[in-house]
Amino acid sequence: SNSLCSLLAGIKIKKEVANAFVKRKKRSSPYEWYFEYYKSPMEQMHERCENYPPCDYLSDQIGFPLAYNRFFG
Repeated sequence: SNSLCSLLAGIKIKKEVANAFVKRKKRSSPYEWYFEYYKSPMEQMHERCENYPPCDYLSDQIGFPLAYNRFFG
């Protein structure tokens, strides 16, 4: 469904925006629950890599797991 696609795209947004989104809406539907649940360690790892340009660049070249391990592993 459209909502789920928007939600999955939204997982990529910055932490501040995500937190504002969660505070603004009560977590009553499965979509909100899903969104918050997947603020997982993996999401935090992706943000850490995206916020560090050398890791972000390498991630595009060789994939996220290898890039992350090279800089933070």
